Amino acid sequence: MPSSKKLCVITGTTSGLGLETLRELLNTGKYYVICANRDVEKMEDVAKKNNFNPNDFTIMKCDLGSFQSVKDFVFNLKSFKSNRPLDRLVCNAAVYQPALSVPKFTDDNIEQQLQINHLSHFLLCNLLINDMAKAKDARMIIVGSITGNDNTVGGGTVYPLADLGDLKGLAEGAKDPICMIDGGVFTGAKGYKDAKLCNMQTIVELHRRYHKSTGITFSTMYPGCIATTQLFREKRQWFKKLFPLFMKYVTGGFVSENEAGQRLAEVVDSPVCAKSGVYWAWNGGAKTVAYLDINNKNGILTGAGGAGGSIIMNDFSDKILDRTKSSLMWDYSSNIVGVKWPQPGPESLIEQEERMLKIKQLAEVKKSGKKSAEKALV
Repeated sequence: MPSSKKLCVITGTTSGLGLETLRELLNTGKYYVICANRDVEKMEDVAKKNNFNPNDFTIMKCDLGSFQSVKDFVFNLKSFKSNRPLDRLVCNAAVYQPALSVPKFTDDNIEQQLQINHLSHFLLCNLLINDMAKAKDARMIIVGSITGNDNTVGGGTVYPLADLGDLKGLAEGAKDPICMIDGGVFTGAKGYKDAKLCNMQTIVELHRRYHKSTGITFSTMYPGCIATTQLFREKRQWFKKLFPLFMKYVTGGFVSENEAGQRLAEVVDSPVCAKSGVYWAWNGGAKTVAYLDINNKNGILTGAGGAGGSIIMNDFSDKILDRTKSSLMWDYSSNIVGVKWPQPGPESLIEQEERMLKIKQLAEVKKSGKKSAEKALV
């Protein structure tokens, strides 16, 4: 493990976005990558097939369907790297189960999409945040999705929409038979979208609580619709054949696995992406339907987050920015995975916001002349 290279962990590198991001980062020559995967042998075969230099990466077992496996992975990672801090954490792995009529549960008796996509990555961020705070220019990235961001065309018009409700399911521990964050009846597609909403809320909360005190850059991104990825492996065969064509020629949202990998690698590596608390996107960020740009000689549809375009800072939806619900998500998720977070620094963003709110309230009270209320605020 060359000391001159940045140390990066990526979850889920056997196919799709994770594999292509791994390829891009290795090609830069600047990263030594820890491939965190459930199936180590499969990743070994993938690495051989792609002729990856074994001196550039290490494969470690990390089954996101087991909290104990995540803890074991972190223990093994720290033993492997010794005192060297971790520079990058990319929470990429995900499962999508829209065709299921009944939920599948993990070893911890939690619905698979909820644990694999959100809770285990939440745990991973917790277990590594202190270590990453020791690195210069550290970045913690969780892959998001327009499906969890309802101010986009795909996230706001394709039902069921992501919605955490009052987080009743999380509040009650999310154990079998509870399978939805809102405590409702299982819907596979909504379960995925809700977990992605939590992924993006996690980044917002991490940024507010820890960016100033740790210096870590916390960000999320939408890679575009990778319609050929294994994420859709549980869809029916006709869907897997027609969906890429539909996304490419009708909606304009299609992105190849290779281009999606380039996009995520840009968030990992580019100086442009050193800004914390950002939701990165490309080609319009899927805020509008696609349209044909007459200046584009290739005749490719644009505007819907598909192929092409430069990186932009997209907007989080109101649901993601809901302070009350994101704080509840944070607390309930922490209870479920059994962790405590480090105390924020002396002036975290949360404390700044609370201090500014109190100053504003005091000013209003003084203006009104209500002395008793002023004393209560102080």
